[in-house]
Amino acid sequence: MFSGSLRIRLALLYGGVFLVLALVVLSIPFLAVSETMHVGSSGTPVVSYPGRSLLPQITVALITLAIAVALSLGVGWLMAGRLLRPLRAIVATARDISATNLSRRLRTGDRDDEFSRLGHTLNDLFARLEASFESQRHFVANAAHELRTPLAAERTVLQVALRDPEASVASLRVACDEVLRLGQQQEKLIDALLTLAGSEQGIARAERFDLAEVAASVIADAKIEARLDPAPAEGDPRLAESLVANLVGNALRHNVPGGWASIETSAVGGRAVLRVSNIGPLIPPAEVDRLFQPFQRLGDERVRRRDGGHGLGLAIVRAIAVAHGAELTVHARSEGGLDITVIFPPALDVKVKRMLRLVAGVAGHGMITACSTRKLPNRSSSPLSSWPRRCTG
Repeated sequence: MFSGSLRIRLALLYGGVFLVLALVVLSIPFLAVSETMHVGSSGTPVVSYPGRSLLPQITVALITLAIAVALSLGVGWLMAGRLLRPLRAIVATARDISATNLSRRLRTGDRDDEFSRLGHTLNDLFARLEASFESQRHFVANAAHELRTPLAAERTVLQVALRDPEASVASLRVACDEVLRLGQQQEKLIDALLTLAGSEQGIARAERFDLAEVAASVIADAKIEARLDPAPAEGDPRLAESLVANLVGNALRHNVPGGWASIETSAVGGRAVLRVSNIGPLIPPAEVDRLFQPFQRLGDERVRRRDGGHGLGLAIVRAIAVAHGAELTVHARSEGGLDITVIFPPALDVKVKRMLRLVAGVAGHGMITACSTRKLPNRSSSPLSSWPRRCTG
């Protein structure tokens, strides 16, 4: 057991330190003892070191030292057990929490010592794990509901068509068209889930591309105001296209009659910048973060709409931004709608890439990932600690 082996090492350390100090202390008197004798009546004094005459005293001292070392080992064992008792309690409680209930927390007490700080660190870890598992459970439940709903609708349409004794070719054709439409919704949902899963795995191989060209191919048939200046970037062009498509689709879908939407690309300080804005429903600042979670929509609105959305678009945007090491900033407009800005990290120079590959090879074929963490200028004075960053109008 870890605590037992550590206890033994601490006890041996205490005993070893005591043995060394005792040997040093006992050796000093024996080395300093000497006798002075005169040879003849007027001879020169002769100094001798009677070590052999002190042999009984040395034997007694060694026996006493052995007993003292044994006692020091026992005392060290008890002291080590006393000191490691909080660690054993933390280990036992942490094992029980990880195996049974992540909502429990360690008792850290009021003292500010190493064990208390370890307890706080583990509590933070358990909190993150609990939130991650809870988010995963919600995601699986929502995905299952989204996949089951069109299947139930398809079965209902087919059952109604088959039980209709006066069914005609036209009515059966209508039922088949409805089934095809529901199948297309399933296909879109599965594609969105695959895109989300693929973007969360990161980028296998980065390529240079122009963000303006990617945006131009996405908005070829879309009614959106565009100002596309060259914006060289590096990453996965297919994921970048999905990011732009989801932002544009979200801006057009969540709009108002007679509203507007715009997209801009530019290069600022060697970094590609993408900005998508629209006018739409008024979004409370507290709701912005939740919209970037899978299957989430504004307010109490159900995730399924007649427009075919599933509430995955902004979650995909966030995952792709994280995969590219890009900075995502969201600003809730005071008149309604969102301003979403994505700033890609600067593309590495060819010489820098070659040097990083060389360093990675020397270090043991490791992987070096460089991500930019510089913040955008905030539009409010409040600290932005959540992801994505939230601004208020």
